[in-house]
Amino acid sequence: MRVVRDTDLGRLLTRRALIVGGLQVGLFGLLFSRLYSLQIAQGGRFRTLADENRISTRLVLPERGRILDRNGTVLAMPEKNFRADLLPEQTPDIRATLQRLFSLLNFEPAEQQRILKDIKRSHSRLPVLLRDNIDWETLALLELYTPELPGVMIEAGEVRNYPFKENTAHIVGYVGAPTDQEAGDDALLNEPGFRIGKSGVEKFYEENLQGEPGSVQLEVNAYGQQVRELTREESTSGEALKLSLDINLQEFAQNRLLQERSASAIIMDALDGGIYAMASHPSFDPNLFSYGITKENWGKMNSDSLTPLFNKTLTGTYAPGSTFKVVVALAALEDGVNPHTHVFCPGYMDLGNHRFHCWKKGGHGGMDMHNGIVQSCDVFFYHLGQKVGIDKIAEMAARLGLGAKTGIDLPHEKPGLIPNSEWKKKQFTEGWQPGETLVAAIGQGYILATPLQMAVATARISSGLKIAPHIIHPDSEAEKPVFAPLGLKPSSLAFIRDAMIGVVSPGGTAAASRIGVPGYEMGGKTGTSQVRRITRAQRARGVPKNEDRPWEERDHALFIAFAPSQNPRYVATVVVEHGGGGSKAAAPIARELLIETMKRDPAKTLPAPLVMPVSVKPVPAPEEDEELFQEDEELPGAVGQ
Repeated sequence: MRVVRDTDLGRLLTRRALIVGGLQVGLFGLLFSRLYSLQIAQGGRFRTLADENRISTRLVLPERGRILDRNGTVLAMPEKNFRADLLPEQTPDIRATLQRLFSLLNFEPAEQQRILKDIKRSHSRLPVLLRDNIDWETLALLELYTPELPGVMIEAGEVRNYPFKENTAHIVGYVGAPTDQEAGDDALLNEPGFRIGKSGVEKFYEENLQGEPGSVQLEVNAYGQQVRELTREESTSGEALKLSLDINLQEFAQNRLLQERSASAIIMDALDGGIYAMASHPSFDPNLFSYGITKENWGKMNSDSLTPLFNKTLTGTYAPGSTFKVVVALAALEDGVNPHTHVFCPGYMDLGNHRFHCWKKGGHGGMDMHNGIVQSCDVFFYHLGQKVGIDKIAEMAARLGLGAKTGIDLPHEKPGLIPNSEWKKKQFTEGWQPGETLVAAIGQGYILATPLQMAVATARISSGLKIAPHIIHPDSEAEKPVFAPLGLKPSSLAFIRDAMIGVVSPGGTAAASRIGVPGYEMGGKTGTSQVRRITRAQRARGVPKNEDRPWEERDHALFIAFAPSQNPRYVATVVVEHGGGGSKAAAPIARELLIETMKRDPAKTLPAPLVMPVSVKPVPAPEEDEELFQEDEELPGAVGQ
């Protein structure tokens, strides 16, 4: 048997102790190394992760700027409301939370699908809107069941309110949720409940009205509910915008158009281009969009043949009819045509094998330029157009602001159309025909204009300046626009204005709509725009009167005007869709609008006190003949008064 000596045992124990000790030192070294890595080397990263678990950083939405009329009356303003949001990153089981939420509140299937869709496409750090504009009962219920709804938060927001509803819808516009394309990666635009301008001033001046967001850091508990506020950076409210609009005139104009099925009207400053009223009927309530319009309401408005969602003053394009005769006459005067040259009107003019009719069946007899405008003789303007030519007519129309956007600070404006020989060749690869000049000379054919363009043309004729319209009211005299002269002969402009005064004087086509207050008379021009062509065979069978046709086949009624006649400050344009004759349907409306405008005198330039009549004893206008159509299947029809 081997005897183990004490020295050998000691060596053995020492080696084992060293091994064990080494292992312990190694383990402690690894532990220390890990602790160093976690607390020192990566401490900042893990502190951030820990803070993100308990700290929620949210945007503070800016208050949208108010919109005011020229006198400070509020047209659009923010109102406080409450909404419920879901923050997915603070919701351990989103499906369970939503099931509980849907069982507590009455969520329609479409609403549930919208929420699920938003959650799928949204970043987990971005909140998702559950319901906007919640009432007090719903608010209390959500607060009561907060522990069962982790990640569900009640937020105070705002909703846009339009106190004048339909009366300002087309000008002020409305707001709505941004589309995916509009929002992109913008954190503000992806915030639940955030709205941007979709039409009108709200859209055009979105950057001014939107404001700048702030931010807030909130400490939240395990349920995602706020414990305390840590830091806050306040948002910056949007800019308040003052419009040139006069809400009293706007309401007056909009209410006057309620008597028609579809119509538009503009009241504009003849010297500075400010819009005092811009009415389009039918209209809509923009507040419907503030809360999220229902599919039923959207479908109803979108399918309405009277197009209540469209601002007809900007997007409606019409053949200007006989209102265009002042453009043709002005082109002739500038081209050196003698205004006293007479043309005999037998009621028609023959060109080749086509006959072009005057609105007055028996004809007007001898006509010069002044009487041709006053009595709106088509035959006179057939001859005048033939003498001047389409290119010079088009050039004058462009100088008056027709055929191109006016540049008004509102969206969705249409340019209209003023044709010339070059346009015809490019469009149809064929030359301009002589008969097309005759049709264009009375404002028919290819010619299209918006009511706003007609108002601008009237303002340029009445002022002699290159007036451009605007909807924002200048804050100071220094900001008021300054317009250059048109470069037309003062005598030419004076002649046209004098003839337009004759239109609303005894013997003129709109004599019944004259304003019988000395010093406050108006000048104007009637127009009737044909909406269908009549063939020779149809004429032989007899053309029915406007009132005997289906509404949609009746002519459009137009009227342009300025007042006071000797010192014009205000212009008005009225278009009554399918209203028949301009003298019967549109001129009386323009008269009422100008009387109300001069009563209120928003430009503060007319002598006071001013007592304006509500009505005057009518002076009969020349009888209109309803058989206004020229008998040609290829060329657009002719219509006069």
